[in-house]
Amino acid sequence: MTIATVAELMTADPLCVQRSDSLKDAHDLMREKNVRHIPVIDANGELAGMLTQKIMIAKVMGLMAQYGAAALERKEKQVLVSELMATDFAAITAEQPLTEVADYFVANRHGCLPVIDSDNKITGILTSSDFVRLAARLLKASTQG
Repeated sequence: MTIATVAELMTADPLCVQRSDSLKDAHDLMREKNVRHIPVIDANGELAGMLTQKIMIAKVMGLMAQYGAAALERKEKQVLVSELMATDFAAITAEQPLTEVADYFVANRHGCLPVIDSDNKITGILTSSDFVRLAARLLKASTQG
């Protein structure tokens, strides 16, 4: 089994949210689809930011502490994804070697990297969990051969 590039390991066409979506929309999507990272796109479909479970949970906990659980849903609807998303992040391309990206994950302790094309459009997402699944497959293959 030879997997050499990001394209071979990434999740293509990942779930995305718009900058104008609410925290409630993103929270529901993360919970429903069981994902921890969601690329944020602008009106042109270009990558604008990343929303992580860590960022979202911090905001939700802050809202609960400030307004109480009864007001949480209403307050989540008032917060836009654009107010929360991380804008200081790295992006990668589908053609990049996995060895290079693995080194980046180890050095920077990121949970995911968005994969973009030359027009800054999201084509995929690569997560640390993808690497763990790859390691598990390689380990199983090495013990069976």
